[in-house]
Parts: sequence; C-alpha cells; structure tokens
Amino acid sequence: MSQPPRFDRGHTDDLMTFLAAGPSPYHAVANAAERLEKAGFRQLAETDAWDGTAGGKYVLRGGAIIAWYVPEAASPHTPYRIVGAHTDSPNLRIKPQPDSSAHGWRQLAVEIYGGPLLNSWLDRDLGIAGRLSLRDGTHRLVNVDRPLARVPQLAIHLDRKVTPEGLKLDPQRHMQPVWGFGDAHEGDLIHFLEDEYDLAPDSVTGWDLMTHPVEAPAYLGRDKELVAGPRMDNLLSVHAGVAALAAAAATEDLPYIPVLAAFDHEENGSQSDTGADGPLLGSCLERSVYARGGSVEDRARALAATVCLSSDTGHAVHPNYAERHDPTHHPRAGGGPILKVNVNNRYATDGSGRAVFAAACEKAGVPFQTFVSNNAMPCGTTIGPITAARHGIKTVDIGVAILSMHSARELCAADDPHQLANALVAFLTG
Repeated sequence: MSQPPRFDRGHTDDLMTFLAAGPSPYHAVANAAERLEKAGFRQLAETDAWDGTAGGKYVLRGGAIIAWYVPEAASPHTPYRIVGAHTDSPNLRIKPQPDSSAHGWRQLAVEIYGGPLLNSWLDRDLGIAGRLSLRDGTHRLVNVDRPLARVPQLAIHLDRKVTPEGLKLDPQRHMQPVWGFGDAHEGDLIHFLEDEYDLAPDSVTGWDLMTHPVEAPAYLGRDKELVAGPRMDNLLSVHAGVAALAAAAATEDLPYIPVLAAFDHEENGSQSDTGADGPLLGSCLERSVYARGGSVEDRARALAATVCLSSDTGHAVHPNYAERHDPTHHPRAGGGPILKVNVNNRYATDGSGRAVFAAACEKAGVPFQTFVSNNAMPCGTTIGPITAARHGIKTVDIGVAILSMHSARELCAADDPHQLANALVAFLTG
C-alpha cells in the first residue's frame, strides 16, 4: 500500500480558512464538496440510478454530505471505514417573521438553536448566512460576512446586581439583535438580502438563515500554540474528515471503502432527514453495495465488518474549573486526540473500539488521551450512539479537546487538528 501524506501545521492554517468559509451548515458542506471535487470526487443525485464504478462519490442533502471512495478491487461486501461528524453549531437563527422593532430600534427576531453560551454572543458584530429558497424551486447560499447586527448587553449602571450575582439572560427578551433605527416593516430583511444578491423582488419564498460572528479565526498565545475561532464544534472534525478522505482516496490497495458522513442537526437531537438519526447514511451505504452488484447478504456482510469513528470536540481540562472534570482523566489541549468513554452509552466506545482507535493512532505516530465525565455531572452525547444503534455498526467516539465549547468563539491547541487528521487517515486506510 502506498503511504498517504502526513499533515502538519499547514493543516491548521487551512482549518481556519474552512471555519471562516462555513458560517452555516449549507456553506460547510458546499466547501467540503468543492474540496472533494478537486480530489476527483463527483456528485451523485439521489434521484438518479447509481453505477458501481470505482472512484470518489458524494451526495449532498441540505446541510449534510456523505462521501466515499470505491477502490478498483472493492467487492460488493467490502466493509466501510467511516468518519462521522456534524456540520451544525449552536447559534442564533432567524425566525419565520424576522422583522421587529422596539423603542426606535430595528431588530431581528431570532430563535436559539442548540445550546449556545448566550453570554458569548453579546456585543459581537454579527453577519447573516444561510440558504434562500426561490420561487423557481432553486436555492441560493448567502453570506453577509460583515458587521450587520449586534446583541447589545445592558450597561452595568442599569443592572448593579450583575457583578455579585452573575449575568442572567432571558432567551426571548434579551437576545434579539439590533440592526438599525426606525420601525420594522414586513419583508425588510428578505428584501435586503434580495438586493444584496441581485435577486428579483419577492423571489424568495423560504429561508434558513442564522447569525454568525464576523471576527476571523486567529492564532493565539506567546508562541501561537493556540487557535481561537467559531464553530470548531464541529467543523474541526468535518475539515479533518474531508482532508483524510481525500488522502485515503490517493492511496493504493485500500482494504476498506473510506467514507465521510457529516450530518446536520446534531445540536438538537439529530432527528431530521439530514441528521444522523435519519436514513441518509444507511441509504447511501446500501445503494453503494447494490450498485456494485451486491445483495442483501453482501450488505449485511459489509456492515458487520464496518467501523465508524464518530469525531466531535470534547472538553479539555479547564485551568480555572478543574474540579468539574473527572479527577483521573484530564485531557490536555495539545495532548493529541481524545477517546470518549461513557459506560451508559452516551458515547459508543467500548474496549474493542478503543483497540481500533489505538491501532490507528499508533500507525499514525499520534498520541491519544481518554475523556470520561465527572460522575457527579451529566455526560453529553454525540452522533456515535445513534450511528451504532441505527445501522448496527461498531462505533467509537473520539475528537479534539477544546475550551469554551458552545461559545461563539472556541479554543484549541494548534497542533491537535493535524494530529486528528493523521489518525483519521491511518484509520481509513487500515
């Protein structure tokens, strides 16, 4: 087998470009698709008949992408090696009737998506991005990536209790951004976007829009050993998965079919047609088997030997809140990827899955560490248990340790993204 390339700090430089270009799940998957196209992949329409030819292929649906590479020697029952991730991040999303005003301020009506740290969205310059649905049935991606709106914080002089008691935010009353003066009129925001993108008046009949901080990702620290940026949870994993899949596709004699499965809606439960709890991944894997002349028996054989690494960010030990972590498990930023374990199946990892990940890290020459939640605190979850249960495939939860998860701006070690990517390449190539 030819040796795939190894990633270095240049991968992290590229990650910052990827983060900036992905203000919505729709932009993230479009960016991923563009990168895969350059690596020789081609898009398949779900409404077309699929052929069984070798090569790289991908399917786009909304804010999700499923991509895979079929080696020349693949049989109908060749197993898959899957990197799973999600494309969505907690944020403030535009409501169906977005135009409002109060006391001379024009505002945007927003709904809270997922579980953001609301205080991190205060006093940040916000742009608007997402997808417009047009009267002719087409869609248009939009990204107003400049200061357009802001959620203003109440001055301390008007809330003297905020210092001793802490900031208390009402998601409905306190999180509506301002974006100008005057009274709101129905259609203000959509007409603004139609003008911004030279669309015909009243051509937009639907929208999926969200706000995003416009501050660019940046290196941080004395030696630039940290990276600060938006949407690391979980575009960091999507970016690593895209890079690893492209590298695997350039490798000869692959024993597996490498796959990237990046889903939308993880932050609110994954129950959608583009979420991990939907049929998209299973349909793509099944159709790939059948396109190569396989049977139900071949599908069962392939999935029985398939393994998925569910890659999502996790919690690095916090220097100011170390007591919130398990006392014997303190993942460090810069210490390599993390293996996530929870015996109550909030993560899908078991001992045999640990062995698979350990082998990949050993092959890649990458250290790894283990994350376990403090017993006195609830454990989060990922697409891992959903993927394992829905498709009956061995799944292992992994990721990169970060600080400020679900903040408008998160923090990781500059070397961890490329260490994750190297481990994913080793996993995909066997």
